[in-house]
Amino acid sequence: MGDDDVPVELTVEDRWGGWVMRRLDDGWCAALDRKTMKCTIYERRPGVCLEYPTGGSDCIIERSRHLTRDLTSGDA
Repeated sequence: MGDDDVPVELTVEDRWGGWVMRRLDDGWCAALDRKTMKCTIYERRPGVCLEYPTGGSDCIIERSRHLTRDLTSGDA
């Protein structure tokens, strides 16, 4: 993923040829430890994760959008 030191097995090429974090079938990031809900590559996480710190306003907005979508679709 560019200059990021992300393990290649946690990435996937998107339809535009860029590299992004791989997501599991349910939409969760492949680097997330589901038991602790913590990033397993926190010390070498990609730039996009640095730009959206947990608890930051942008992060909270995105989480709200996903939560609202999941609740309205019955996926929650």
